[in-house]
Amino acid sequence: MIRLHICMTCKAGLPVEEGETPMGAQLYAAIAALPAPEGVEIIQVDCLSACNTGAAVALSAPGRWSYVYGRMTADNAADILLGAAAYARAPDGLVPWRERPVIFRKQSLARIPPLEAANV
Repeated sequence: MIRLHICMTCKAGLPVEEGETPMGAQLYAAIAALPAPEGVEIIQVDCLSACNTGAAVALSAPGRWSYVYGRMTADNAADILLGAAAYARAPDGLVPWRERPVIFRKQSLARIPPLEAANV
């Protein structure tokens, strides 16, 4: 199962006034309003520690490389799901550059090797 983690507390380094919805929660709502790609589970998380580059999302799955992407907005919801679908099709999590949505090419914050990888 592929997991798309969405930081619910992301504020993109900006103050959030009382009663306002943080950018991360806005992003989650936009993504949840769309159909999820087959095999992709959408998960809310409290923090991805990308506070100054939020809203942030992460893709992970057992035995695959994981990614953290930042500077996302609700307007990026459809592209994020396209990127999650491409990730789901990549057995090792390494999606070829040209198959990634532009936002994933330009807004990657981290690529993390799989736990099982000894010398990747």
